[in-house]
Amino acid sequence: MPIIVARFEAAGPLITSVFGVSLPRFNALTKASLTVPDLQPADALIDTGASGTCVDPEVIKALGLTPTGTVPVRTPSTGQGTHPAEQYDVRLIIPGPPGEAPLIIQALPVLCMELKVQGFRALIGRDVLSRCQLTYFGASTLVTLAY
Repeated sequence: MPIIVARFEAAGPLITSVFGVSLPRFNALTKASLTVPDLQPADALIDTGASGTCVDPEVIKALGLTPTGTVPVRTPSTGQGTHPAEQYDVRLIIPGPPGEAPLIIQALPVLCMELKVQGFRALIGRDVLSRCQLTYFGASTLVTLAY
């Protein structure tokens, strides 16, 4: 079981992640002899408070994606209310330790949220964390993610 050690920074535990077009979109673009957008690296905050994974608009734009729908989202700033967030399908790659296979999710619905201003470009939510074992060693601020 590969284990990634997160970098603990002011924003919290960050891991390197890479986003691309979903496998179905990749296949459609390839079949149509169209250019597949380059993979987009992004520092991602491990966020157990987020039910779903979120990606900054800059990453979405670089991938040339169009929304698959809109989802009502509740955040601490919305109180009991919600605000609409566009949803997109992406491929998520979390590189493994040297010599280990990466964690790859070929088609993952994500929400588009402004995150770059907070010092990262993605939130890894419980939709991805449910496929992993997350360990937080409090006093040492060490966070590991095994998959």
